[in-house]
Amino acid sequence: MTENDLLYTLALQHVPNIGDITAKRLISNCGSAEAVLKEKKQNLLKINGIGHVVLSDLFEAHHLLAAEKEIDFIKSNKIKVSYFKDGSYPEKLKHCIDGPILLFQMGNNNLKQQHIISIVGARKITTNGIAFCEDLVETLKPYNPIIISGFAYGTDITAHKAAIKNNLQTIGCLAHGLNQVYPKVHEKYKNDILKNGGFFTDFWSSDKFERTNFLKRNRVIAGLSEATIVIESAEKGGSLVTADIANSYNRDVFAVPGRTTDSQSIGCNNLIKHQKAHMLTTPLDVPYILNWELEADEKPAVQKRLFVELDATEKTVYSYLKENNKQQLDIIAVNCNMPTFKIASVLLTMELKGVIRPLPGKLFEVV
Repeated sequence: MTENDLLYTLALQHVPNIGDITAKRLISNCGSAEAVLKEKKQNLLKINGIGHVVLSDLFEAHHLLAAEKEIDFIKSNKIKVSYFKDGSYPEKLKHCIDGPILLFQMGNNNLKQQHIISIVGARKITTNGIAFCEDLVETLKPYNPIIISGFAYGTDITAHKAAIKNNLQTIGCLAHGLNQVYPKVHEKYKNDILKNGGFFTDFWSSDKFERTNFLKRNRVIAGLSEATIVIESAEKGGSLVTADIANSYNRDVFAVPGRTTDSQSIGCNNLIKHQKAHMLTTPLDVPYILNWELEADEKPAVQKRLFVELDATEKTVYSYLKENNKQQLDIIAVNCNMPTFKIASVLLTMELKGVIRPLPGKLFEVV
């Protein structure tokens, strides 16, 4: 977009009574933000859903002045700006009705044709939660996913660090402008994230830092991703809001179950209980349910590997398939006396070990 287009779009975004949904409606009817701001009020009032309250502050000159200042900040800090109609705007976010009309970005990332997942959870993450999160990211490394989170304490920073450790792209979605880092203690991770992904936000450098910003930020986390994974959560929390938003976008949600007596597992258990999330008991549940496939150079060779170690469960499945040839997933589960969710992850582990291979129709056979 041109600087002139950016100026008027920022000015429209600055109007307090106009959110992203309303802004998109106005732009759709008028053709551009500039056309909106130059249109007669009586004509705008003819647009469905547009009333006097929405337009009460629209034509004030201070919106353009504020936009000019923000453009100075954007230019001086080399910030990339994506307009919701442009090709540079994240594809998955385009399908979210309340996605931001402008997305500000810093860093080095490539979202094209990539698996993108968000990992969220409790700020007071437990040692078990940390271990599961780290194992999740490491296990998914062959699929080269982009890891999205909120750069906050606990689960968020654990996910970002795990992504960096495994040389995966990671993006921190911020609840403030790109002129600051919050929490301050995470400043030490900023450069690594910029090199391996970056930061996204729809907040200006002049926006006040408020608690409600985090809830608004969560729609970007959910909207960027094909799936949201909740590692841990108390009965109430921001990660549950992110899960609800992801569900509203018809995206997959996963939740790690925990003991009923663990306070940090109540939220996840409730998501599963109310069928708002897939139960995530092993990292390989993610690629199985999302139907991810490994790149050709990452797939195990289609031949028997000598001296492959199989655990007891895997040996049971291997023996069954060896005796019965090609079998469907559900049939394997029944005959091996295992629940379907467990057999799915076992089969994927065995596929990665190169001892079985999947076939069309959810069939599997020994290599």
